[in-house]
Amino acid sequence: MIKQFMEDARLIAGRDPAARSVAEVVLLYSGFHAVCFHRVAHWFYNRKRYFIARLISQLGRFLTGIEIHPGAKIGKGLFIDHGMGVVIGETAEIGDNCTIYHNVTLGGTGKERGKRHPTIGNNVLVSTGAKVLGPFKVGDNSRIGANAVVLSEVEPNTTVVGVPGRAVKRDGHRIIPSIELDQIHIPDPVAQELCRMCRRIERLEEELAIKQGALTQDKAKADEGFDKKRG
Repeated sequence: MIKQFMEDARLIAGRDPAARSVAEVVLLYSGFHAVCFHRVAHWFYNRKRYFIARLISQLGRFLTGIEIHPGAKIGKGLFIDHGMGVVIGETAEIGDNCTIYHNVTLGGTGKERGKRHPTIGNNVLVSTGAKVLGPFKVGDNSRIGANAVVLSEVEPNTTVVGVPGRAVKRDGHRIIPSIELDQIHIPDPVAQELCRMCRRIERLEEELAIKQGALTQDKAKADEGFDKKRG
């Protein structure tokens, strides 16, 4: 387990530009401490020592402000940046090398039994304030935008923004968002749809203007013919 702790610390130090050393991560990063508490609690949880497991997880919550249920499954290299207010449910699963920012919830949507929390793939970035709710999968290399509310499955290599979350494909451009840590350059599907609507309206207006011009010419010719007949 100590080996796993050190590997987590090295991975975090390599990805966070603010980290000056592995020792700084080990001693000062609350997100790293929360994951360490969780790994110990999860060890007891797997051995059906549920009270001890929950006691350790609550101690970690008290000290770090990050609540991870001891039943959650977490891969290597999870980076919880800042971390305050993060909640990870009992049946949540998180893959390798993911990044989660503060006020993120990986939760359920009701009182159903069994699998009720999301499964997060590898190399996923979950931005500040995002809510991922339900027993579905978020695919590898995906990016969840700040304050997005995700209620359905997310395909790999996809960006999701908005309330409720809407998916935007990255057209063959493969990235590792959990390492890139870019929360700014995220497409806005609403703005894109409005642009498409504006272009369509402009085309329709042009077609209408052409038809109106043709009708005006036809009317003028008809009036001219009528005047000749009268004359």
